[in-house]
Amino acid sequence: MRILCIGDVVGKIGCEFLREKLPPLKRVKGIDLVVCNGENSSDGNGITPASADYLFDSGVDVITLGNHSFRRREAYEYLDTKPYIIRPANFPSAPGFGSCVVDMGRVRVKVINLMGSLFMENGLVNPFNLVDTLLDSDCKITVVDFHAETTSEKLAMGYYLDGRVSVVFGTHTHVQTSDDRVLEKGTGYITDLGMTGPMNSVLGVKPEIIIDKFKTCMPQRFELRRDKCKLECVIFEVDDKTCKTILTERLRIV
Repeated sequence: MRILCIGDVVGKIGCEFLREKLPPLKRVKGIDLVVCNGENSSDGNGITPASADYLFDSGVDVITLGNHSFRRREAYEYLDTKPYIIRPANFPSAPGFGSCVVDMGRVRVKVINLMGSLFMENGLVNPFNLVDTLLDSDCKITVVDFHAETTSEKLAMGYYLDGRVSVVFGTHTHVQTSDDRVLEKGTGYITDLGMTGPMNSVLGVKPEIIIDKFKTCMPQRFELRRDKCKLECVIFEVDDKTCKTILTERLRIV
């Protein structure tokens, strides 16, 4: 099974670029399942029913989220009723689901969304303790999106789950790391998938706005850069019999 995992989609411009590039990528690479982080898919952060539907209609099978999951109140009911969009499971009380199961016919795939505890939201359930309760022996293949700030916490989660899940990928920093690999016990891993959105930006935002914020320490109104885009992702090839990842392929499509 070939699982395509796509980094944080930023704004309408990122959604439109994904719609352009995803269908041919799926055909050329023989993709079976697409997991995409969509927590920034609406302009101004967060996700809306419209931006989620746009991603699904573009060929995404499962949408994962993160710390901006609940930025848009209009998404709350949507999260409660749509099983294939999931938010971090370690929010103690929140709309939506923290995991989902996709029936692929020959195999069932569980997708889990977790959020890191370092420099993120306060009051989260410990992700290392919680993930143990979410693993499902009835699902042969499990994919984990760990939405976290620090590389150390992401690496620790990868090693903690090595051999117990098929794939662990990190999201949130919007900067693609070069460490995609198969860990010692067969789990495919990357610290951060990267971003789908404007290339010449600071996490999608016009650089001059972020520079001014750093220089003045004053609040700024963020505005996305309308410019050349990139789609950053990793393909994990998982053996259906062993449920272990046998190879990874990191891509940046422009």
